[in-house]
Amino acid sequence: MYRIIKVLNNNGLLVYDLDTGKEQIFLGNGVGFGKKPAQKIERIRGAKIYSLVTRKNEQSVLKVVNGIRPEFIEAAGRIIEEAEKVFQEVSHDILLPMADHIALAAKRAKENRQIPNPFTPDIRVLFGREYEVALRARDIIREMMGYEITEDEAGFITLHIHAGLSDEQVSVALDTARIINEGILRIEEAFGQKLEPDSLAYTRLMSHLYYMIVRTRRGESTNADFNDFIFGNYPRTGEVAREVCGFMEKELRKPVAKEEIGFLAIHIQRVISPDTV
Repeated sequence: MYRIIKVLNNNGLLVYDLDTGKEQIFLGNGVGFGKKPAQKIERIRGAKIYSLVTRKNEQSVLKVVNGIRPEFIEAAGRIIEEAEKVFQEVSHDILLPMADHIALAAKRAKENRQIPNPFTPDIRVLFGREYEVALRARDIIREMMGYEITEDEAGFITLHIHAGLSDEQVSVALDTARIINEGILRIEEAFGQKLEPDSLAYTRLMSHLYYMIVRTRRGESTNADFNDFIFGNYPRTGEVAREVCGFMEKELRKPVAKEEIGFLAIHIQRVISPDTV
């Protein structure tokens, strides 16, 4: 049994679950039609139920919902549905944070302002399937509100979708992309060549850097130790990998396992000289 807190619009309700004591949002065609605050209702057939998480734990959910126009919440719900078509299970906790971001993105589009996302190319490689959903999100926002958001905004939405698939917060994922971007720049500078972002070796390098950061944050290490092989055959690549690992260690403020150096060097060597390893 639920008690209606607020009717968002004809397609949305903010409700209080009398069994769990939690606030939730119902989204679906006509779920809010004819409903009134304080009314008690059973679960509505066909309605999508969303748990509510705010950016700050101490924030009132009602206050946050009151600060976001219902159509942005509805758009976020539709984007989650698109993500579920691809990934099957997506945490509904991302509804309000994503709706909040969509509201800000739409405001910037309306005012013809752009917020640059220098890590969009990295996000596109790291989270390719999530990014494809985010591009569909652009169509949803255009269809529902008439605003044309940029690919950089789609990059930020990608991180919200990624957050719905993992326990990684948006801010952490963005910081990961920043660190990886700097690591790639250091590799390119060291070897004096621009890496080809569309190559399979580049994608594997990016993926390796991502999971290397995840392992480091968790205090884990890889069982693969290629250090002797690398420094015996490709000492320059080994030194560059050591430098990148040192940079990541400072950024993450956690020790990077020494085995990561040789493992990373293998991927670097493959991307700078594919025929050698």
